[in-house]
Amino acid sequence: MKKLPYKILLYLSRRLGLWFFRIFSWFIATGYFFLFRTRVAESLKFYRALSPEHGFLYHLWCAWKQYHKFTDVYIHRFIRLDEEDIEYVKEGWEYLEEAVQKKTGAILLMSHIGNWELAAQTLNRKGLPIMLYLGAKHKEQIEHVQKQFLATSGVRVVVTTEDEKSPFALIEGINFLREGGIVSMTGDRLWGEQSYVTVNFLGHEVNLPDTPHLFALMTGAPLMTFFVYQEAVGKYHIKVSRGRKVLSATRADRKKAVQESAQDYAVDLAAFAHKHPFEWHHFEPFLGKKIN
Repeated sequence: MKKLPYKILLYLSRRLGLWFFRIFSWFIATGYFFLFRTRVAESLKFYRALSPEHGFLYHLWCAWKQYHKFTDVYIHRFIRLDEEDIEYVKEGWEYLEEAVQKKTGAILLMSHIGNWELAAQTLNRKGLPIMLYLGAKHKEQIEHVQKQFLATSGVRVVVTTEDEKSPFALIEGINFLREGGIVSMTGDRLWGEQSYVTVNFLGHEVNLPDTPHLFALMTGAPLMTFFVYQEAVGKYHIKVSRGRKVLSATRADRKKAVQESAQDYAVDLAAFAHKHPFEWHHFEPFLGKKIN
């Protein structure tokens, strides 16, 4: 999306009310659903794997719900709500606070679920130092605006492009962890030439980035799965798992340790998807060949 339409939409929404944005975004989501058939096909593939007991029409309805549920995320990206207007349910928050207090640091495995920008700002406002690693899409102007907003709000943002061979500034992140900070990385999407491991997700092979798990292995910092989703309008549930260590007794065992850690994350992600099937907004190719 370009900056000018974004500014016009924002102006009209503020002048006319949130209802205007909801109606406008519904038409946008509907247009994407009908025009971007390859992405819808990926959603159908996901819902077939998630609910194989149902037929095509059910899976199509799920994809429709997924696209329109995504508009809720954009409402809070575009229309900044006052902090007092947002209610949070925090589950496992104490694990993050303990990691900061004990200076062990923590690695948060985020997914394309819910409003992760809002969650990052919440962590920062609560005094938890956070560094956010984000991928950058070419020609995506509004995405750039969003990341600038995060940076100006106090969140340390490291942005990498899809054509970079080394998508993460390793040293900066490791030093931040050793200072007791929280490093957040995407667990469910690869960027450019990023290395990966192959795991089982919903009976399919998927490639997940290995960098977060290597970070945990190299630094000894606990790895935590992080989900944030909307329970109702203005009410968000933030769920943080207990930290787990990625350990290997020998250098030869490192690959196995990283593989097992990534598989644990895939299990967590699948469990969440079963409970909240419309909250995962991953529209890129993801599922590989079916595992017999």
